[in-house]
Amino acid sequence: MAQFSYKARRRSGELVQGVLDANDRGAALIQIERLGLLPVSLEAQKGKSPVKGAASKPASGERSGSMPPMFRDLLQRKRRPKLQELATYTQQLANLLRSGMPLTVALNSMGHLESKGISNEVSKQLRQDVMEGKSLSDSMGKQPLIFSDLYVNMVRAGEQSGALEEVLRRLATHFERFAEVQQKFVSALIYPAIVGGVGVSIVMLFMTVILPKFTSIFTDMNVPLPKSTQMLIAVSGLFSSYWWLLPLVAVLGVVFYRRYSVTESGRRHLDKLKMSLPVLGKVMKLNLFGQFARTLSTLLHNGVPVLTALKITEKIIPNVILRDAIERTREGVTDGKTIAQPLARSQVFPQLMIDLIKIGEETGDVPGALQSVAETYENELTIALRVMTNLIEPAMIIVMAVAVGGLLFSILSAMFQITSSIGRG
Repeated sequence: MAQFSYKARRRSGELVQGVLDANDRGAALIQIERLGLLPVSLEAQKGKSPVKGAASKPASGERSGSMPPMFRDLLQRKRRPKLQELATYTQQLANLLRSGMPLTVALNSMGHLESKGISNEVSKQLRQDVMEGKSLSDSMGKQPLIFSDLYVNMVRAGEQSGALEEVLRRLATHFERFAEVQQKFVSALIYPAIVGGVGVSIVMLFMTVILPKFTSIFTDMNVPLPKSTQMLIAVSGLFSSYWWLLPLVAVLGVVFYRRYSVTESGRRHLDKLKMSLPVLGKVMKLNLFGQFARTLSTLLHNGVPVLTALKITEKIIPNVILRDAIERTREGVTDGKTIAQPLARSQVFPQLMIDLIKIGEETGDVPGALQSVAETYENELTIALRVMTNLIEPAMIIVMAVAVGGLLFSILSAMFQITSSIGRG
């Protein structure tokens, strides 16, 4: 037997410490959890070592002949889970903890639950690390593809306050709201994408299949054709002879865009351009402002320090212009200023947000003020997306009507020209 000193928290948040005897760390953690405590740290007493061979004993639920980590990782899905998938996973873990399960038991159950987008091996690894004495947040920090800095710091704050289950539920709500905003963007673009795809397909079919048949008729008639028809036939010839240039140009365009967007100047120019677009720019700014306020509010509400919260938020925001403004704000807060003052000097964030944050600072409820800001801009984003959709739909129809009408006009004008020539003959 070996002796372990531990620190743990009661469900009320009270910190307790003590010493216990156990064969290994896993057995010690199980004893702590049976006492109804949430382990914070666990260390073996000096001069007291576990029973020989205990360290090599496979943990419960693991087989000694399990697949090596390297090959197991190759079989796991190497993609970041979607927001809704992460929200579902987090909500499942919160529900298990809420039912009274110890953390290791809850993680063991998560290892047997189907979690779309997140491998069961993730939960098993988390459980193994916790059984070895690591905190849940430190274990999650080892898997940055799954758990972001926001997630890890929120869990760490929940562990320190003894309110892990409540923090997980807030995280789930946070991701669900962001997933909802994402879904609104997708829904707003589905119809224009379908209409645009159908329109391009019709034009391509006309230029490569239908028009060449009319061209042979026009050539046999040996009649002078209108300029519009001549231009259309020339373009059709290019399409038929050099059709392979279209995918090549498309691929080169994508490669150029990606390479340009990863450069510092290119990323900055593109982000500034996106924010200045007539209708889409407003939608993107509302989304960014809401994302900033929602993330910072969630972090501060769960006890994450202001500077750490600003740094995490800075990493999450995808726009370089806003990231620079948040960095300057963080530097200003380091100098002892409030959040509202450096935000105002950045001249990027709207005055409404700054005023609400200032009120929150005066009343001592900055997280609540930021939550109000997030809800305000999320509601405005819903309206802006609806307006954008209502504008795009008729615009796409008009563009298609003009394109198809131009094609028909060129063909019909040539037919009229041939008919007139025959009548005169």
